[in-house]
Amino acid sequence: MIVKKLSRMPIYLLALFLLIFTGFPFLYMLSTSLKTQSHFFEEPFKLFSSFNLANYETVFNMGLTRYFFNSILVSTVAVIAVMIIASLASYPLSRMNFKINKVVFLLFISGMMLPIHATLIPIFKLSQSFGVFDTLWALLGPYIAFSLPISIFILTQFMQEIPKSLEEAAKMDGCSHFGIFWRVILPMLTPALMTVLIYNFIHLWNEFIFALVLLSSPENMTLPLGLQDFKGEFSVNIPGLMAALTLASLPILVVYLFSQEKVVKGLAGGAVKE
Repeated sequence: MIVKKLSRMPIYLLALFLLIFTGFPFLYMLSTSLKTQSHFFEEPFKLFSSFNLANYETVFNMGLTRYFFNSILVSTVAVIAVMIIASLASYPLSRMNFKINKVVFLLFISGMMLPIHATLIPIFKLSQSFGVFDTLWALLGPYIAFSLPISIFILTQFMQEIPKSLEEAAKMDGCSHFGIFWRVILPMLTPALMTVLIYNFIHLWNEFIFALVLLSSPENMTLPLGLQDFKGEFSVNIPGLMAALTLASLPILVVYLFSQEKVVKGLAGGAVKE
């Protein structure tokens, strides 16, 4: 027993090193957010040498709540739409045989090779034509469109691994294609759907370039744009910026921790249904 535990020591040491390597930046950010500007310049690398919540009060007074709400709203709506559309598109691509199956799949995947910067001017013109410029609605189109290729790729590859015997058994019970998708395929997609959720939510939460081009009013700005308020022309409020970044990272941590548990449960029980 002791020999077995000792043989695992290198794994434990590696895990500890990775924990310190990935956790230290967050601890440093949290520690800096609790300092005043002068204290930060006096002791920039000393952790938790002060406990000052004034930066968080300043952050909320500068409108961070509004930026938070805008980012949560547009990211949540876009991710839900992507999960629904991608799962519906992936089902026929992976489970049905038709002549242009591979062509359609390649057309979806080719979207991953399209640089978003090449679409900024056309999307800007479209948003003006449709009358949605400087609204959160302007972000939903590009957010959903550019999230679909990788999402369809992940879900299609995952669906192809599901045994077709389950689908045939459902057909014998009288299920339609939609019934098979809803009752058999979709419950087994939990790990892949959570992967799509985590990947897209993190990407959209941090998205900057489309928000910069399509939004101009402070009340419509998302969190990445709002963080610019902490940068002046000749100086930067570093503790205040760290306080804003600490609060901005909390939704990502919550989504990741919640979704990680769902992924593990899906992997453990997704293939066996009563």
